[in-house]
Amino acid sequence: MDINEIITFPLMTESASVMVERDNKLIFIVNLKAGKTDVKRAVETLYEVKVKKVNLLITPQGVKKAFVKLTPEFKASDVAIKLGIL
Repeated sequence: MDINEIITFPLMTESASVMVERDNKLIFIVNLKAGKTDVKRAVETLYEVKVKKVNLLITPQGVKKAFVKLTPEFKASDVAIKLGIL
């Protein structure tokens, strides 16, 4: 799967902004066919960070969310500012 097809867009809600600050996590809406390794590879390549863990969730609306935890040497708030969502 192509890296540009994996991540649809970053998600920023009130709870997501708390996760950015407290847990060093980013939330993305991703392709339904994408797996954890696909999401990890895409985030590391596109945003030049190291990913510690990826959790995937399919919502009742049929949308797949990826909760991406970054390693401690990278700050999720820096990536969010670079993306213009914080």
